[in-house]
Amino acid sequence: MLNVHNLSVSFGGEYLFEEISFRLNGGDRVGLIGKNGAGKSTLLKLLTKDMPLDTGTIAMEKGIKIGFLRQDIDFEQGRTVLEESYQAFEEIKALEAQLEHINHQLAERTDYESEGYNQLMVDLGDITHHYEIIGGYNYQGETEKILLGLGFKREDFDKKTDTFSGGWRMRIELAKLLLQSNDVLLLDEPTNHLDIESILWLEQFLNNYSGAVVIVSHDKMFLDNVTNRTIEISLGRIYDYNKPYSKFLKLRGEIKEQQLNAQKNQEKEIQQAERLIEKFRAKSTKASMAQSLIKKLDKMERIEVDQDDNAVMNLRFPVSITPGKVVAEMEQLSKSYGEKEVLKNINLLLERDSKTAFVGQNGQGKSTLAKIMVNELDHTGKMKLGHNVQIGYFAQNQAEYLDGNKTILDTMTDAANEKNRSRVRDILGSFLFSGDDVDKYVKVLSGGERNRLALAKMLLQPFNVLVMDEPTNHLDIQSKNVLKQALRNFDGTLIVVSHDRDFLQGLTDKVYEFRDKRIKEYLGDINYYLDQRKAADFRAIEKKQEEVRSKTVKKDSQNDYEAQKKVKSLKNKLSGVESKVSQLEKTIAEIDHDLLMDYDTTIAKPDFFDTYQKKKKDLENLMQRWEELTEKLEKIEA
Repeated sequence: MLNVHNLSVSFGGEYLFEEISFRLNGGDRVGLIGKNGAGKSTLLKLLTKDMPLDTGTIAMEKGIKIGFLRQDIDFEQGRTVLEESYQAFEEIKALEAQLEHINHQLAERTDYESEGYNQLMVDLGDITHHYEIIGGYNYQGETEKILLGLGFKREDFDKKTDTFSGGWRMRIELAKLLLQSNDVLLLDEPTNHLDIESILWLEQFLNNYSGAVVIVSHDKMFLDNVTNRTIEISLGRIYDYNKPYSKFLKLRGEIKEQQLNAQKNQEKEIQQAERLIEKFRAKSTKASMAQSLIKKLDKMERIEVDQDDNAVMNLRFPVSITPGKVVAEMEQLSKSYGEKEVLKNINLLLERDSKTAFVGQNGQGKSTLAKIMVNELDHTGKMKLGHNVQIGYFAQNQAEYLDGNKTILDTMTDAANEKNRSRVRDILGSFLFSGDDVDKYVKVLSGGERNRLALAKMLLQPFNVLVMDEPTNHLDIQSKNVLKQALRNFDGTLIVVSHDRDFLQGLTDKVYEFRDKRIKEYLGDINYYLDQRKAADFRAIEKKQEEVRSKTVKKDSQNDYEAQKKVKSLKNKLSGVESKVSQLEKTIAEIDHDLLMDYDTTIAKPDFFDTYQKKKKDLENLMQRWEELTEKLEKIEA
């Protein structure tokens, strides 16, 4: 399907990766992993020819279609969610335009017997047939199914795309990609803006996808549930194994151990040979033996051990002072954005040293409540912080708060005070910013590097309560593990908003689910919550809720929608019956011809008359079915 051979890319004279090769086959679901800056996104851009390669080749089968989920999206202003999603069906939309043009001409013309009018009728039939074959009567239903799966509500379909946040617009882009008939899907951080329910839905979709998928993701559980192959980019090389992420790590560790043992044995052999060479070199009778050993060593292929990039940030959140027993108390707290009510009559008590997770669908108020706690949003009702509470806040878009025109060092120095200014370089070093790196401008940093800088900046301010909103976005797996361990060791109070199931496992002891303007408490970790909510069946839950919501829609509107669905369904069934009738009539005609030409030979076939009569009976039944479907269609369209 796709073959990469001896591919190399360099920046500023340094290779990002050098002479890497791999093949992508249908059914491969590849997890492309590596540290931030290893070259994962660059490799995806090379595969789509968005970037030129230095050396090597990328060969593809003729006609292969590649879909790429980019991080930078650009929608046309004024389109609704549905209209933007329909852009996935370029051929269908083009045919619809042709059909509309032909129908308009037919309605205006009166020269029914002319050749031109007859040609319009022929074109109408041909285009309608092609439209039906490529799914013209099904694409709207498929689009709605995908959008619902990604967390949109039916009432969102007719809203303008520019009224949605970047995360929701990314979902629209993902929906378009999933609706296209691509042979290869390239997904760059697809779960970054998805809630747990939508991630589960996406896992199911990708597991049923027949093409090849390459996924850049730092969500370990998502990779384990979806992928069947892992390619790691590390220190300019790739390591490729037909295993999902966790099994890949284990296998690669075993291979490295075998390499180490083989290398030790080879070193012993080399040392033994060198001793013999030294011993025999001076003796004329043994000189030929020494020369033979030297040639053997020269030809010996030295065993190399795979090198790991083990550089990780060193992170520890110190507690400033001990706060009171209650760190935050809320009573009848509500929040609306214009006419849209997000939170209603929330009652919540957060105690010192508790570790709490906020989960739920996007738009349910998790980030809103986090911002209320740090006094970024007004509200109604009571929200009181406890005695001596000092909050450290990591916003979901924390990286956007950084000034792109400042250097890393200036960003930290400006945020420091007299007490900790001398520690700025040490803190940056523990977050993997060392040497000349500190002079880089923020605007040239990757998403992961910006998040690391934002975390480093947090350590310059005292706090005993830590509120973190999606802190793992753009962090590589190693950095996420370091952050998780630091939060587990944090002696203060933690509130974390996250959709990352693996990150939340073992991190919190309480979960609050945000749903329908309310919150519900679960006294356990994320596994307990998922078990209680039967997360594997989230889509069924959502479907039931959708059915309840749909009943509240005006009856006329509902009837129109149902009628459209019935029309499409009946047309599809009618087309299927017509195809079977045509085939059966052709078969019977061929049998009649055989009877006419060679009656004796034809009837001598085993069970000839039974088979012949059955085909005629089948044709009769199909014609009756055709009449029934035609009558139903005429009634609905009347």
